[in-house]
Amino acid sequence: MQIYLPIAEMSVNIFLILGMGGAVGLLSGLFGVGGGFLMTPLLIFVGVPPAVAVGTEANQIVASSVSGGLVHWRRGNVDLRMGAVLTVGGLVGSGIGVALFSVLRGLGQIELVISLSYVVFLGAIGALMFYESVNVIMRRRRADPRRPVIKARGPGRHTWIHGLPFKMRFRKSKLYISALLPLGVGFLVGILAAIMGVGGGFVMVPAMIYLLGMPTQVVIGTSLFQIIFVTANTTFLQATVNQTVDVVLAILLLIGGVLGAQVGARLGTKLRGEQLRVLLALIVLGVCLRLAFDLVVAPAEMFSFGDAGG
Repeated sequence: MQIYLPIAEMSVNIFLILGMGGAVGLLSGLFGVGGGFLMTPLLIFVGVPPAVAVGTEANQIVASSVSGGLVHWRRGNVDLRMGAVLTVGGLVGSGIGVALFSVLRGLGQIELVISLSYVVFLGAIGALMFYESVNVIMRRRRADPRRPVIKARGPGRHTWIHGLPFKMRFRKSKLYISALLPLGVGFLVGILAAIMGVGGGFVMVPAMIYLLGMPTQVVIGTSLFQIIFVTANTTFLQATVNQTVDVVLAILLLIGGVLGAQVGARLGTKLRGEQLRVLLALIVLGVCLRLAFDLVVAPAEMFSFGDAGG
């Protein structure tokens, strides 16, 4: 069954889009990520213009994050104070990111920038997450079962980063750290949300665990809380500034995403933190490899005609 997308100016299979939205929603609830790191490339793979894929996907992330976030909220796994600080940084970053997106689109370079951004960020973060998580699992297996397992990361860990000024106490996360850290993380995620059409969870979740030292069970809910507001702001700005949000495509992705996020949030309680991170790392690396392959392989059509502004 085909449906026409007015902004993307193409027809797609309605069940394919619903299935893609459901799969990404599942990831949102399972890993605490918006899922845009997977959905945006998938939309590009099926022929949706990169600019439209980025702008529309931010809208879908809002719904899947709300759905998954509500589940974690009811379980008490959301640090509201931390989420608020991350959101402030994210709102500033997303505003700057949308302005940069508009400039790159006008220059006709946005598609290349989107692909390169995915390859660099997904490759680096996926490799680091996989390496660290596998090490934790191997240490757990080698440990004497009669002795407690020492966690490699977690709250209470202190480095030079924790000596930065403007400290705040985050009781839910059991942290007393500089507000500059979550502000910086949120700012970076806001820029990525605008340029790459992602919620930024694939950056935020590792940063919250390894840089801020937050417990994994609190990280997922807090990440989704922040993603809701940043991607909502990004969607509004992309629609008003760049006109790249396809409402029909967004609705289909929303329906699948909301349903998938509920299932993912329940499945997430059945796996250990390091197991979740290994699975997420493998998915991230898989998407990275596919995008890198598309960058180096010669296109089927060597020349195309179109407006540089999209």
